[in-house]
Amino acid sequence: MPPMSRKHLTKRQLARIQQQQDAHTTNASDASNLESPDAPTCRGLVLSRFGKQVDIEIREGEHEGRVVRSYQRSNLEALVSGDEVVLQHDAALDNAVVVAMLPRSSLLQRPTKLGDLKPVAANINTMMIVIAPEPAPHYNLIDRYLVAAETFGFRPLLLLNKCDLLKDGPVRDELETMLTLYGTLGYMTLRLSSKAGIGLDDLRTQLHDATAILVGQSGVGKSALVNALLPGVDTLEGALSAAEDKGRHTTTSARLFHLPEGGSLIDSPGIREFGLGHIEARQVLEGFVEFRPWLGTCRFRDCSHESEVGCALREALANGRIDPRRMQSYELIRNSL
Repeated sequence: MPPMSRKHLTKRQLARIQQQQDAHTTNASDASNLESPDAPTCRGLVLSRFGKQVDIEIREGEHEGRVVRSYQRSNLEALVSGDEVVLQHDAALDNAVVVAMLPRSSLLQRPTKLGDLKPVAANINTMMIVIAPEPAPHYNLIDRYLVAAETFGFRPLLLLNKCDLLKDGPVRDELETMLTLYGTLGYMTLRLSSKAGIGLDDLRTQLHDATAILVGQSGVGKSALVNALLPGVDTLEGALSAAEDKGRHTTTSARLFHLPEGGSLIDSPGIREFGLGHIEARQVLEGFVEFRPWLGTCRFRDCSHESEVGCALREALANGRIDPRRMQSYELIRNSL
């Protein structure tokens, strides 16, 4: 008989499931609290998900450091890279099942084409936003990532990869102007070349104590950057499509890697656009850090920040306190909600 779905469970069944999960979470090493007293348990870290199975790194006991492929109980939420869990297994770790998920400190989600929210990664604190000379970056895409980072409390790192390919000219000037703008807003910016080894030591320093998510358009060299940070990791490098100048997606599932110098990195599938439909309009405003001093100071409480008299944001824009490219980016995001 197939497992019963959550929506068909009775209140008594739901309460029993929650009681069992609380027991697993609180007493992860106490087999007497399990339905199968002889089955040992341990805490683990989700590295990646493959359909109904997940790769788990054992985090304690005699098997610490070993990676096992496991199923999860049907009544648990879908697990993502970075989740901390309680694993029940046999003595040889040939069979394992996730019986509880520990509380998350953070969860990054993105909307699907159907409007649902899809979890991407858990327990992260740093967002690495990768851009490159090709495909050409644009403010709106970067600002979408930054709004998400500000909303969920992640520290953003803006990384210009393939900087060794830049030659003097308008493309280089535009990218330097872009990095300078974000630097003046207080964001850390780094110029890198994963193949030439430029800037990698500075990046490793920034990631030493971080659990970071790697995001950016396809084709900007995310997989090459992972290879540079993690020598020997078997990841594929995407090639740019000559027809459309868009990179092919090479990573199919988010995966967590441990960095040799400390910290962890989650490589996510390529994202061409980062939807913010699940974020409230107020959060978008607050996601633009230079807007914050002016919020709540408009003449009208319900100011839409479009053309009202006494709009503090518009006055700051006219006085040069807000960059017009950032205002245009905000308007595009606001209109897309």
